[in-house]
Amino acid sequence: MMNKAIFLDRDGVLNHEIYDYITRLEDFEVLEYQIPPLKRFFDEGYLLVVITNQGGIALNRYTEETLAEMHKILFRKFEEQGAEIIHAYYCPHHPTVSGDCECRKPKSGMLLEAIATYNIDPAMSVMIGDKPRDVDAANGAGVKGILIAPDEQIDYEKVKAVLAGE
Repeated sequence: MMNKAIFLDRDGVLNHEIYDYITRLEDFEVLEYQIPPLKRFFDEGYLLVVITNQGGIALNRYTEETLAEMHKILFRKFEEQGAEIIHAYYCPHHPTVSGDCECRKPKSGMLLEAIATYNIDPAMSVMIGDKPRDVDAANGAGVKGILIAPDEQIDYEKVKAVLAGE
């Protein structure tokens, strides 16, 4: 049996967007109001998977160790409220430094890797993001994309309607 997932962009969806790279732990602010609607999906059997571009690593703005600490904070906030993020996929590349890669959104590499790793049915899954590239990456992997404004609360009913094909 295949799994279903809620794929989530990070900056502007799960943590406060500051319109630049979040380079310091003290600037990493989890949007805790996102946890209750996502916990409902978790309780319904959806895997919660983060899909995030982190080009600041290639630009030497922060390290993979700092990113890992941010993700520990994020995962812990969800665990404290009874939900689990199963994995945080990130693209460390930046086109000005690394050239072209298959993982950086709007390409679908990170989603395709998650789909393969966790046996996810794209047709039963959605990607929630705050930029058109998130929706493009989702669509490229056969997943429905939902565009929200930066820091906008995830609307459980709206996401359910998209999952139902409405």
